Amino acid sequence: MTHPNAALIDRFYQAFGRRDAAAMAACYHADVEFTDPVFPRLRGAEAGKMWAMLCARGKDLRVEHSAVSADDAAGRAHWDAYYTFSGTGRKVVNRIDARFEFKDGLIVRHVDQFSFYRWARQALGPVGLALGWTPLVRGKVQRQAAANLAGYRA
Repeated sequence: MTHPNAALIDRFYQAFGRRDAAAMAACYHADVEFTDPVFPRLRGAEAGKMWAMLCARGKDLRVEHSAVSADDAAGRAHWDAYYTFSGTGRKVVNRIDARFEFKDGLIVRHVDQFSFYRWARQALGPVGLALGWTPLVRGKVQRQAAANLAGYRA
């Protein structure tokens, strides 16, 4: 029998696959904390808005998830995102490992981990290949992502 928190993770990624950001946000606790290499430290409704932005802008986005496991306190999943990075028009395959913590039957902490350098090489092309490993490029990408999210929320 599947643990309810594993089913919750499955629901989250099934909604992502349909680009249903409202259903994704419904899986999150009001006090959720989300972090990944591009969007560090999003809290509460900001996390749901990030998914809404990515779903709305990801015209060719395809998501596949696997290796879901969970217990009462924590869970894990692997997911792959296939899309065209809007900033450069370059194709990206991002392989991501996710960790979750739960509260009140919802996701209260979500941490996505992936190689920023591998992502930057694909998304940014020659610039990513040469400089994608540097804090300068990571900081610039994070600032642009935050500005995009602020503009989307406005």
